[in-house]
Amino acid sequence: MYKGIYVLFLLICFYHSKAQNSPTYSDAGHWTTLSVDYSINKKWSIIAAEEIRLRENYSRLNLLFTNIGLEFNANKYLKSALVYRFINKLDDDNTFTFRHRLMWDITAKYKYNNWSFSYRHRLQGEYRSFFTDEFGKLPEIYSRSKIEIGYSINKKWSPYLSAEMRYQIHDYKRIVSEDNWHRIRIQAGIDYKLNKYSKIGTYYLIQKAFNVANLENIYITGIEYSMSLKDSPLFKKKKK
Repeated sequence: MYKGIYVLFLLICFYHSKAQNSPTYSDAGHWTTLSVDYSINKKWSIIAAEEIRLRENYSRLNLLFTNIGLEFNANKYLKSALVYRFINKLDDDNTFTFRHRLMWDITAKYKYNNWSFSYRHRLQGEYRSFFTDEFGKLPEIYSRSKIEIGYSINKKWSPYLSAEMRYQIHDYKRIVSEDNWHRIRIQAGIDYKLNKYSKIGTYYLIQKAFNVANLENIYITGIEYSMSLKDSPLFKKKKK
């Protein structure tokens, strides 16, 4: 338990050390997420999500995305997922560009009494402006590492704290941050279990960029709703 708290503390300290240089751009935004899953069996699940993001102090649409993927639960400690994301991104000229992202997640989780500790590694590749940019057929490749500590107050309420670092493996548009860490997210939130098949949560997230040409701080509020379709009344078999 204490090792997980110590690692998270070091990441937060790293964030503050990087924050010594004033950013050239700051913004506030909001993310709203709806996610669902359907258990095929004890090992495999279909997962999907829709999300909308606002920027420029909540006044402007930033992007919309759709996730669809397959998740494999190896055991109660380890799971993996392969997810495709289709992104509609609103550019500064008020036109949408379409992006395609493929993500491979591996997540390890451990519970101790009311505490939970998890580590997720994500490898992602993304194509931007595939048909409209001369470099659009070259993928951007990133590695993302996230740790999270949660605590179950009771059967309903579960606050958590997480930190995520993103490492740029290759991005032809951001050569300045090639082979380097360039973004951190610190997030605090709380989930409320509505019933045995759904929950709702809210959070506050701070995102800071460094080792890049355009430095920025983004302060994000978020709300998310998730539901397990297999356990919901919509899919549950009626008793004879």
